[in-house]
Amino acid sequence: MVEFAALTYGLLASVILSAAKRNRMLARPHPPLLLYVGYLLCGLSAGLALALGYVALTLLGA
Repeated sequence: MVEFAALTYGLLASVILSAAKRNRMLARPHPPLLLYVGYLLCGLSAGLALALGYVALTLLGA
Protein backbone atom coordinates (compact mmCIF):
# COMPACT_ATOMS: atom_id res chain seq x y z
CA MET A 1 0.00 0.00 0.00
CA VAL A 2 2.82 2.39 0.87
CA GLU A 3 4.56 1.57 -2.39
CA PHE A 4 1.45 2.51 -4.37
CA ALA A 5 1.11 5.81 -2.49
CA ALA A 6 4.79 6.64 -3.02
CA LEU A 7 4.60 5.80 -6.71
CA THR A 8 1.43 7.86 -7.16
CA TYR A 9 2.89 10.81 -5.26
CA GLY A 10 6.12 10.71 -7.27
CA LEU A 11 4.32 10.42 -10.58
CA LEU A 12 1.94 13.26 -9.74
CA ALA A 13 4.79 15.49 -8.55
CA SER A 14 6.74 14.79 -11.74
CA VAL A 15 3.78 15.65 -13.97
CA ILE A 16 2.96 18.84 -12.05
CA LEU A 17 6.55 20.09 -12.03
CA SER A 18 6.99 19.31 -15.73
CA ALA A 19 3.80 21.16 -16.65
CA ALA A 20 4.78 24.15 -14.51
CA LYS A 21 8.22 24.29 -16.14
CA ARG A 22 6.73 24.09 -19.61
CA ASN A 23 4.23 26.85 -18.85
CA ARG A 24 6.98 29.06 -17.46
CA MET A 25 9.17 28.53 -20.55
CA LEU A 26 6.25 29.38 -22.84
CA ALA A 27 5.26 32.36 -20.63
CA ARG A 28 1.74 31.04 -20.22
CA PRO A 29 -0.36 31.23 -17.05
CA HIS A 30 -0.89 28.02 -15.12
CA PRO A 31 -4.35 26.43 -15.29
CA PRO A 32 -6.26 26.47 -11.98
CA LEU A 33 -6.18 22.67 -11.66
CA LEU A 34 -2.38 22.71 -11.90
CA LEU A 35 -2.21 25.27 -9.10
CA TYR A 36 -4.65 23.35 -6.89
CA VAL A 37 -2.83 20.05 -7.28
CA GLY A 38 0.52 21.78 -6.75
CA TYR A 39 -0.68 23.34 -3.50
CA LEU A 40 -2.13 19.99 -2.46
CA LEU A 41 1.22 18.29 -2.99
CA CYS A 42 2.97 21.09 -1.11
CA GLY A 43 0.58 20.69 1.83
CA LEU A 44 0.96 16.91 1.83
CA SER A 45 4.73 17.23 1.80
CA ALA A 46 4.72 19.71 4.68
CA GLY A 47 2.26 17.62 6.70
CA LEU A 48 4.27 14.47 6.14
CA ALA A 49 7.49 16.23 7.13
CA LEU A 50 5.88 17.45 10.35
CA ALA A 51 4.45 14.03 11.13
CA LEU A 52 7.75 12.26 10.50
CA GLY A 53 9.58 14.89 12.55
CA TYR A 54 7.18 14.33 15.43
CA VAL A 55 7.64 10.57 15.22
CA ALA A 56 11.42 10.96 15.16
CA LEU A 57 11.38 13.27 18.18
CA THR A 58 9.10 11.04 20.20
CA LEU A 59 11.11 7.91 19.41
CA LEU A 60 14.39 9.70 20.09
CA GLY A 61 13.14 10.97 23.44
CA ALA A 62 11.91 7.54 24.54
